[in-house]
Parts: sequence; C-alpha cells; structure tokens
Amino acid sequence: MAGQSPDTQDHRGETVPYVPLSHPFIERLIGTIRREYLDRTLFWNERDLEHKLAEFVDYYNRHRVHSSLASSTPAATARIDAGKTIDISNYRWRSHCRGLYQTLMAE
Repeated sequence: MAGQSPDTQDHRGETVPYVPLSHPFIERLIGTIRREYLDRTLFWNERDLEHKLAEFVDYYNRHRVHSSLASSTPAATARIDAGKTIDISNYRWRSHCRGLYQTLMAE
C-alpha cells in the first residue's frame, strides 16, 4: 500500500517471518517434540537424530494419548489399528524412545 511503512502493511495471506502465531499447529508440534523428547535425549549426529525422531513419531502417533482426541491416539482415531481385539488379562510394559516412555501392552 502506498505511503505505509513495511511494518504497517497488511500481510493477509502472507507468512510473517519469526512470528509463532503464523503457524500455531506447527509451532505447537515443534514445542512438544522439543519439550517431551529432544530436551531429554542426546544424539551424536544427523543420522542418530533422524533414527531417534522416527522412534518418537511412532510413540507420538501410536501410543501417546492426546487430550484433544478424548484420550485416544492419532492412530486409533484414524482407525489404523481398527479391528484388533485385545485381551487385557495379560499385559506388560512396553518401552519407547529408549526407555524414556512406557505404555501398557496386552499380550
């Protein structure tokens, strides 16, 4: 717009650099990964980091319950595991992310 400084121009439809509110879902996910995993995990190189992040993705989508999904997992909500019936009379603890998290598993 003519006569306005760049700071006061309208940014509709544009991404504003360095502003977390421009991508709230992505910022929330990055914060969750950092707080729940990276702040507690050491990694040696890029390959090690990628491997450990892949473990966290599996844990996050298939085992970690989400309050926004009524204490369900994204995988269960998407019906990835639909049709499986479990017997909860026998169970054990399953370790995730090299022991950082544990979930209950029916045997």
